[in-house]
Amino acid sequence: MSNVKMPRLAALFLLAAPAAFAQYAGPAILSRGDAPAAMEAPKIDFVPFLSVLAVYDTGLNGVSVNSQGQLASSSSGGVDVNFGISGVHSWKHTKISLNYSGSVREYSPASYYSGLNQSLMLGIVHQLSRHVSLQLNESAGVFAQTYGLVGLSPTVQFDPTTVYTPTTDFFDNRTIYASTQVQLTCQRTARLSFAFGGDWDLTRRRSSALYGVTGEGAHGDVQYRLSRRTTVGGDYMFTRYTYNGVFSGADFHRFSGTYATALSKTWEFTGYGGVTRAENKFPQLVTLDPVIAALLGVTQGYVVSHTLDWLSSFSVRLSKTFPTGVAYVSGGRSMTPGNGLFLTSSAYNASAGYTYTGLRRWAFSALASYDRAQSIGNILGEYGDISAGVQTSRQISHMVHMVAGITARKYQSGSFSGYNRVMWDAQVGISFSPRDIPMRIW
Repeated sequence: MSNVKMPRLAALFLLAAPAAFAQYAGPAILSRGDAPAAMEAPKIDFVPFLSVLAVYDTGLNGVSVNSQGQLASSSSGGVDVNFGISGVHSWKHTKISLNYSGSVREYSPASYYSGLNQSLMLGIVHQLSRHVSLQLNESAGVFAQTYGLVGLSPTVQFDPTTVYTPTTDFFDNRTIYASTQVQLTCQRTARLSFAFGGDWDLTRRRSSALYGVTGEGAHGDVQYRLSRRTTVGGDYMFTRYTYNGVFSGADFHRFSGTYATALSKTWEFTGYGGVTRAENKFPQLVTLDPVIAALLGVTQGYVVSHTLDWLSSFSVRLSKTFPTGVAYVSGGRSMTPGNGLFLTSSAYNASAGYTYTGLRRWAFSALASYDRAQSIGNILGEYGDISAGVQTSRQISHMVHMVAGITARKYQSGSFSGYNRVMWDAQVGISFSPRDIPMRIW
């Protein structure tokens, strides 16, 4: 090769280098909501499905009491028609990932719990320029029965646990929710990147006995790649919750350090840890001074209670990605807006999941979660739940699949005996999906 060609090749390499540096290619950063980096796929076809299932539920519990003044609980069977679509598609500058499912469930006899349920997870990433990208993560839905099991989806390129979804609701009550995250990421150099964004959450519940919440916030971080496999950084997040139906609200400031490392091509660890400044305001019933009570003729009144706490906060995830699935365990402590019954809470959570579609005709998914929260809002006390579910599908013919699943959930509280409750959900039926491999588990 001549001496003239060598400088030209070097110049071409230098011109191309910034384009390669424009995309962060390191391990997933959990504080940014990233799914495991090894799950990245250039294209997973959008595939619709339609299922007809026989269902049987126990422990159904609406916001009501029976003739004895106890919480009403019932069991019922019925039919569930499921439908949806999921997939990933990439263009030159844009990637869209989608997981949508809906169902029309009718119990026999017809009951308060029948109706339409929907769930949407949508991710959009757009490359604005060589070094700047814009990301939108959306989670929204409406449901009548609490489900509580949200895991990594093979077709959505963000971790759904990092967007707010009401998964610890005690009552089977019509609930509408939406969570939006917008983030701008600047890849300043091959090693250094910045991200800035905003968050908005909304939850509304049909029963006037339960509280809805509106959340809004902002966050920013800086990340630095120490090596090809490891990234460290720091982030700040502000969140404000306001509740409808009650004079109450909370402000949170979270400061944390972040760490992410690719242990191998398929193993990945990511997380963050720090402190949260929690400022909480809510009405509190107090006994009035005897002089005031004699003057007004009442013995109790409300005051606005104001508390300020510094609490630890962290979240970690260990994952292994397979060509045919993903397995993970995660856990952490965070501040939450409660579950409509309890308001602002400090919550510990742990979850594990496994999805596998490697067999010729079979697909399999298992999820488990544990939550333990301490309410610091309207009602002081401890509450939590344990959930686990298994789903499977077997391809019968080109478009026909047999599907089955079972989910169990136990609510528990050391502070409130009435909060202890167990519910089961079992499903079996036929699904139709135009694909030649085992159906994806939604």
